[in-house]
Amino acid sequence: MSDNHGNTPAAWTAVGVGLLGFVVGGVALMLTPVSMAMFWVGCAIGVSALVIFFVMAKMGLHTSDH
Repeated sequence: MSDNHGNTPAAWTAVGVGLLGFVVGGVALMLTPVSMAMFWVGCAIGVSALVIFFVMAKMGLHTSDH
């Protein structure tokens, strides 16, 4: 298992952005009528969390500062 166990700026940022994507998508599905455009924006935000994670990891922000 990794020494930092996910407690890095890259990991926390990706989790936060991914959570935002799920919230946006979930709210879109609860609207009447369902807002599919807002749902797909939520999906795009969720996918961007992966991109943000890999970019931040390449920048060296996926290492722990002990």
